[in-house]
Amino acid sequence: MDQPVSTPLTLTQLPVGSSAVITQILGGQELHRKLRGFGIRLGTPVRIAHRRGSGLVVSVGNTRVALGGGIVEKLLITPIQTDESPESGASG
Repeated sequence: MDQPVSTPLTLTQLPVGSSAVITQILGGQELHRKLRGFGIRLGTPVRIAHRRGSGLVVSVGNTRVALGGGIVEKLLITPIQTDESPESGASG
């Protein structure tokens, strides 16, 4: 009985423009508090806006947040498939 083992992904593993949902935060109370101040908590969808060295700038809703490399490595995510093709919208 082999079960597939999936390795958790971090934000650093996704390309710019990708979206993901935060599924786990590998840090203590202080990190959780800091991220809540940025509007980032478990279940939050984020989009990678661009890279800054080892860190990232992510979009959280209409807000952009710069996160250092140490923090982004502690954010485990599930990628979101986005379908932005013009045919996906309804026309009337």
